Amino acid sequence: MNNFELYNPTKLVFGKDTVSKLGSLVEPYGKKILLVYGGGSIKKSGLYDRVLSELAAIGATVHELPGVEPNPRLSTVHKGVDIVRAEGIEFILAVGGGSVIDAAKAVAAGAKYAGDPWDFTIGKARIEDALPLGTVLTLAATGSEMNGNAVISNWETKQKRGLGSKLVYPRFSILDPQLTYSVPRDQTVNGIVDIMSHVFEQYFTLTDGVPLQSRFAESVLLTVIENGEKALANGEDYEARANLLLAGTYALNGTLPNGVVTDWATHGIEHEVSAIYDIAHGAGLAIIFPNWMKYVYDAKPERFAQFAERVWGIDPAGKSSEELALAGIQATRDYFTRIGAPATLGELGIGAEQLDRMADEAVQFGPIGSFKKLEKADVKRILEMSL
Repeated sequence: MNNFELYNPTKLVFGKDTVSKLGSLVEPYGKKILLVYGGGSIKKSGLYDRVLSELAAIGATVHELPGVEPNPRLSTVHKGVDIVRAEGIEFILAVGGGSVIDAAKAVAAGAKYAGDPWDFTIGKARIEDALPLGTVLTLAATGSEMNGNAVISNWETKQKRGLGSKLVYPRFSILDPQLTYSVPRDQTVNGIVDIMSHVFEQYFTLTDGVPLQSRFAESVLLTVIENGEKALANGEDYEARANLLLAGTYALNGTLPNGVVTDWATHGIEHEVSAIYDIAHGAGLAIIFPNWMKYVYDAKPERFAQFAERVWGIDPAGKSSEELALAGIQATRDYFTRIGAPATLGELGIGAEQLDRMADEAVQFGPIGSFKKLEKADVKRILEMSL
């Protein structure tokens, strides 16, 4: 196990009807609020009116940044920064899923920076200050509600990049599982894949002597597998939605990677696909991850064998580590297919035309991953396997 430091300042407010606490949570930070949200589903569900009522009760003045895209655009971040500066915004409230929260984080940092917020994603600048922000989560997926990371897309250059800082951790996040009842099936599926993929990136490690971290990760995966199918069968199953929502948070709130070297190559590859084709992140991960697994498992087959046995319950009797590893990888692919996730890029209308560009972009700062270092040829091969 490696040395590590654990830091998480986000106050998690979890459970039924917790939106009623919003006003008291926001009030210490000021009265001029930027409300950030997506395509309007919060208006259809009535959440928008509930949020405005809570903010009105503390005498807040609310300005809005609506229409945040599923892959949030740099141009939208620019709009948010302009509003913050013009209106003297004191606090940013993100109401929605991970994309909305990511956009809010980029606005929070960008508003305190004289240059372009894109600079944070390309290493040109570091986040030195940020407005405080909070969230009301409506989708189990990214874990952005309890970490300091965000991903935004530059639609002009067809690039998708991440930024991160302790300064953009949400001050609080409200998680009411009831708010996820109305999430469409395809978004629920994508969220399930996203959560599991976050765990994979931290679980498949070459670091030895980490049994606690392994079992933390395995428990999150088992919880998602079981409750994901229950939520798909009955969207208003409170316990299933609650467990799925909390699993999404714990998958990426800093609990799992302590003391281990993580990978993140698959996310890097998928970002290049969705940067060009604007596909759902979870859909891209469902396609690419099993192929990454097939490509790298031989670096440490016993890790994948453990995964097969503990997560998928595959009987190890009479199987070599390699056979068990491959069985676990197939079980992963089968599960994604069973819940309705795509298996090939072709299903999304994506061909081989941009493979070289995507591979180039994925490794522009050098080889990616740690379980097995991937060069351009490796990335291209994984993408070819995914067609």
